[in-house]
Amino acid sequence: MAVNKNALIRYKTIDKCLQNKYREWTLDNLIEACSDALYEYEGKDIDVSKRTVQLDIQMMRSDKLGYNAPIVVYNRKFYKYEEEDYSITNSPISNQDLTKLSEAVSFLKQFQGFSHFKELGSMVQKLEDHVYTQKTHEKSLIDFEKNENLKGLDFLDELYQYILKKQAIELTYRSFKARSESTFTFYPYLLKEFRNRWFIIGKKTNAEGILNLALDRIISIEKSTKPYVFDATFDSENYYKDVIGVSVSPQLKTEQVILYVVHKHAPYVETKPFHYSQHVIDRDNYGVTFALDVQHNFELEKEILGLGENIKVIAPERLRRNIKERLYHAIDTYETEITEKGLKAVKKQIEFKGFTILNYLYTKREVRKLKSKLDAYIKQNDEKTFGMRAVLKKMPELKPILFNRNLKKLVRSMDNTAFLTKAIYFDKQPKDNWYVTWHQDVPINVLSRIDTDGYKSWTTKDGIIGVRPPEDISKNSFSIRIHLDDTTENNGALKVIGGSHKKRLNDDEIKLISEHSIPFSCEVNSGGVQVLKPLLLHASSKSKAQKRRRVLHLEFSSIELPNGLEYAEKELL
Repeated sequence: MAVNKNALIRYKTIDKCLQNKYREWTLDNLIEACSDALYEYEGKDIDVSKRTVQLDIQMMRSDKLGYNAPIVVYNRKFYKYEEEDYSITNSPISNQDLTKLSEAVSFLKQFQGFSHFKELGSMVQKLEDHVYTQKTHEKSLIDFEKNENLKGLDFLDELYQYILKKQAIELTYRSFKARSESTFTFYPYLLKEFRNRWFIIGKKTNAEGILNLALDRIISIEKSTKPYVFDATFDSENYYKDVIGVSVSPQLKTEQVILYVVHKHAPYVETKPFHYSQHVIDRDNYGVTFALDVQHNFELEKEILGLGENIKVIAPERLRRNIKERLYHAIDTYETEITEKGLKAVKKQIEFKGFTILNYLYTKREVRKLKSKLDAYIKQNDEKTFGMRAVLKKMPELKPILFNRNLKKLVRSMDNTAFLTKAIYFDKQPKDNWYVTWHQDVPINVLSRIDTDGYKSWTTKDGIIGVRPPEDISKNSFSIRIHLDDTTENNGALKVIGGSHKKRLNDDEIKLISEHSIPFSCEVNSGGVQVLKPLLLHASSKSKAQKRRRVLHLEFSSIELPNGLEYAEKELL
């Protein structure tokens, strides 16, 4: 059955309305929406009668157009789709429509080969292949690049019409970085496709510069009553001339990028250039050197990283440095991976030896952030670096970095109910040569002194109250020392005596064991951690090399304190 243009606009409008589950639709609402849509498309008022929309709904419900739309009436006046995800756009094409499409394909193919229509080549091929598969029910003969799960494509035609008619819109959008959606007035100028994703380019009210917004992050679009504003400086033909992708920075100058590609992969880069300005400037027996004139943006780095070890940036230096740093971070990501098998081994080592070392728990970037924040805070507040207590209370901004995924996995593997009870920062400067003799870590920090059986040796230092708890508290606790610098025996690494964590020792026992045991020197890389049981005998080495050694000492327990006693710090992961 033939469908005229106005009828098709009404069907699509009714379909769009009924897909909006956040609003109730009466017949009058649908009539109004159809009238508005026809005005938008035709530019003139067209009277849509009640009878016309009723017949449209009846036609959509029927099999005449292949829709079989499950439109139902509820509360005797509201219309909706009984199937929430239904849309007529997902319906199969009718035979008559297929015939029309075949005729359109034949007509378009007559223009293939003409320079003015060369960009239509792949479109015609896609359309012809689709018509073929629909008519013959055969498998597709061409496998085009596609993304079945890509969102936002249903906004394409609507946005195109707004650009065409120079119409401002109210856009509800949520970027990947935003915590919640926001609605703002937007003036659309251009639709852009890159790597099978679509973007709308335009300007936001009261914002400087041109924005690109991904269609898959758009939540809704409404026509705005505000007048359309066009930026006279925007040139759609030249806006993307000097970039790869969609990220344009008008303040950045185009620079020459020189890339060296190994011989095996050079043909791929040569036959599919990164950018139209790309050209060969040198060849040797090992590879090809290419030059291109582009802005330095995210997409350029992504293209280079996509070739991995087969490409090297020669210039400019900033791009070369960025790529090198990102490759280092990529290696870091693999090296800091903790497996379940590895965590089981850690737990066994703690159980039998009382300690273990994991050399890669934090990436170099995380370590650098921790060090810079700590150094800045100490300088600003003139803090003691020998032992800055309650460091996480003073610097809560450290928590998101410190309690990363790896630390949480490690703590939960030790004790799923454990919570933080103490956090101290030690910064041993090159001039310092202090060291600690053999001892067991037994004191805990509490909020106030409440005399309780089994709790002895009360102390107060820098406003922090310490006490030696009963042995069962110590046995159900553990500490994690996070090393922000490489720690070796030469700059004060801890020495430990494995297996000495089974019970609390007196001074004579500590002396006897330490004098007749061979200690283990805990050398830990920057970004690594050392896990210790509190009763493990340990001492620090005398520094021979005067190098800085920064350590964050965290203690964890799963035992609550009795009789009103409370930990000075208690932090759930």
